[in-house]
Amino acid sequence: MDNKEEKEELRKEKIEKKIEVHDQKVEEQKEEVKKEFKGFWYDFKVFFKELLNIKVGTDKELTAQTIREGIVMKGHTAWILVFSIIVASIGLNISSTAVVIGAMLISPLMGPILGIGFSVGINDIDTLKTSLINFAVTVGISLITSFLFFSIPLFQHETPELIARTRPDVRDVLIAISGGLALIIALSRPTPQFNTIAGVAIATALMPPLCTAGYGLAIGNLDYFGGALFLFTINSIFIALASFAIIKYLRFPMVRYIDQAKRKRIARLAMIVATIIFLLSIQLFYQLFLEERFKAKANTFIAELKEEGVDIIGLNDESIDYDNNVIKLFIFGNNYDSADIKRWEKRMDKMDLTDTKLEILQSQEGSRIRNDINEIKEMYINNHKLLSAKDVTISQKDKLIKELENDLRKYYKNEIPVNSISKEIKINYEHIKRINFAEEFSTNFKKVDTTYYIGVQWDKKIAEKEKRNQEKKLKKWLKTRLFIKNLVVREVE
Repeated sequence: MDNKEEKEELRKEKIEKKIEVHDQKVEEQKEEVKKEFKGFWYDFKVFFKELLNIKVGTDKELTAQTIREGIVMKGHTAWILVFSIIVASIGLNISSTAVVIGAMLISPLMGPILGIGFSVGINDIDTLKTSLINFAVTVGISLITSFLFFSIPLFQHETPELIARTRPDVRDVLIAISGGLALIIALSRPTPQFNTIAGVAIATALMPPLCTAGYGLAIGNLDYFGGALFLFTINSIFIALASFAIIKYLRFPMVRYIDQAKRKRIARLAMIVATIIFLLSIQLFYQLFLEERFKAKANTFIAELKEEGVDIIGLNDESIDYDNNVIKLFIFGNNYDSADIKRWEKRMDKMDLTDTKLEILQSQEGSRIRNDINEIKEMYINNHKLLSAKDVTISQKDKLIKELENDLRKYYKNEIPVNSISKEIKINYEHIKRINFAEEFSTNFKKVDTTYYIGVQWDKKIAEKEKRNQEKKLKKWLKTRLFIKNLVVREVE
């Protein structure tokens, strides 16, 4: 028994030693894994830090010199600005993207804007004054040049390139911030990054809004002028803010003043200017964000109405009015009552459009026409039943059916709902001052043809090209709306 117990004890001791050795190896392996993970994590942090590190290789003296040299707008830089504005205006006038891009590449507009952000970042009041003065000079030269160019009647027609620069959105803010950050980082390198600088000049598009503002002044359209100038202001503010942020992050040396009181006063002024720019930037960004969100929800609401079969015509920029918080829709076809409109308003509440006013304009004439057509169809059905009941021959029934069909076609052709059409034209074509309706009958003694004439008196302010486009659109719409082929639209005095 004793031998057996001793053997059992020895066996247990061996097992315990094996377990102890195994546990020790497991712990050693865990420690090795921890060390490897710590090494990997350290290497990853070093790699990531080096990957995104912009402090290494920064030439602060060269950067400051480059920015200061680009601020002053006089002599050759002023003339370069004038000619680049002319080139950009021509590009906008002919809707040539390539020409506009070329003008942006040669423009010296960016210099004073970078100077503002740079000078605020280093508390340099003298450079800030110079930057602000030259910024004002730059804007003045640009507006005067573009105003003179677009004052020539030959160049006053609207183009898609001009209209695109009349109102900013939140994406313009993101472009300005990203472009400004890329530009100041590129300028802070010892070797100039010309590709980056050129790309930022194109992406931020400072020049086209100024040209569009000059165009708005030339044609007396203050909405174009204000919208384009607002877009330019947004781009300028966020580019200056981006340059200020990078200057601070790279710890550029602050300007020192012998007079301590003056140094504190300058530092306080710089901080106030920086705070104003920052707060204004946040406010502008937030306003544009709210406007974009409102338009997105309104467009979703309109799309859902269309899916229900609601005929909405004449949609344009005025249909969704963010400033007045109104969605204005012109509906053709079925007349919808107050219950339908309340149902739509409840849907707007669910889409977070609670305080938005819904204005519905409906064509009253459309309902009457449809009722008349339904009456004709009912007459057709009743006559068909009557003829069947009386056992009229098939040829007689076909003849009557054709007569009814001809009556229906004549109704479509001959009955022009003048009141309804004139209201719809007034809503969808704001440049039309007066319209005339007339019809002409002609015959070759075999058949009679009817031609309808629509005389249009246009607003004298409308551009010739826009007038022709609107005339084609009006003719196409009238043919579809009135179910007629022979239609002539001509201008009257």
